[in-house]
Amino acid sequence: MMPKDPLKKNLIHAIKVTVTAVLAIVIAEGLHLQFSVSAGIVAILSVAFTKRETIKTARDRFAAFAAALLIAALCFHTIGFDLYGFFVYLLLFILLCQFMGWNSAMAMDSVLISHFLTFKNMEFASLSNEVLLFIIGVGGGIIANLFLHKDAYYMKQMREETDELMKHALHRMSLRIMDPELEGYDGSCFDTLNRTIDEAYALARLNYMNQVSKDDTKDMEYISMREKQADTLYDMYKHIRRIDTVPVTAEILSDFFEKVSEQYSMENTVEDLLKDFEKLNAAMQEMPLPAERHEFEDRARLFAIMRGMEEFLKIKKEYVLSSKES
Repeated sequence: MMPKDPLKKNLIHAIKVTVTAVLAIVIAEGLHLQFSVSAGIVAILSVAFTKRETIKTARDRFAAFAAALLIAALCFHTIGFDLYGFFVYLLLFILLCQFMGWNSAMAMDSVLISHFLTFKNMEFASLSNEVLLFIIGVGGGIIANLFLHKDAYYMKQMREETDELMKHALHRMSLRIMDPELEGYDGSCFDTLNRTIDEAYALARLNYMNQVSKDDTKDMEYISMREKQADTLYDMYKHIRRIDTVPVTAEILSDFFEKVSEQYSMENTVEDLLKDFEKLNAAMQEMPLPAERHEFEDRARLFAIMRGMEEFLKIKKEYVLSSKES
């Protein structure tokens, strides 16, 4: 499955921003506000890629705009409605924004404040004009992002693709344990797996950021669990690729890898697999030690692989337990 086309995503975002800006200008024109185009500019700067970003940006900008009005009133009424008053306003407002982390509001709010240089006053009509431009622009950005939602279908696809790649890696490990000459066993599948996990986590985070009323982190937690398992798998792969013989314990371990591969799914709690692992572990410990050094070294590698498989299963068990508690 191919990831979503970033060009298409950016095009949709561009269209959304453009439509929001145009509607903001039209509304401002309909209310006969001066500098109506500024409402469109404010709207452009208020539309983010996610709901949470938009809400946070809007909240910060409302606070910043209120502060900008107070500073402007102080500067203009003390120094005058001229460039000198505006320069002092800029200095004070920029310092405040840097201190409060309102950097994205500096340019937008200052454009609105600059209109008072044209009005030559901050009376009710002038203030109302700028406040309405601000509300229309920021409000438009908020409304535009209300239509964003979790992409549950695509997230399900990404989870399933991640699981299929993990199953494929386990299956290949099962074959390689029994066949040191297995063709094409070069670890390239882990490049695809890691890339898919990164894309899945990015989507899970995007879905999280497009929620406002609740904090659903289940997708991110699931992908994080799979990422830990992928790291453990890669450690096992590094041991497997060094095996040159087929020790007597190889077959039962290979069969267990294949069993894990077949039962690998989101729903599997791995309780039965962990019980089977304990039986396998006990059986392998009962087997006589090899006489040949080469086989002894490979048996040691198989033992390290077993410890990796135990860790692999316990990662899923811990995830299942934490999911029940949350």
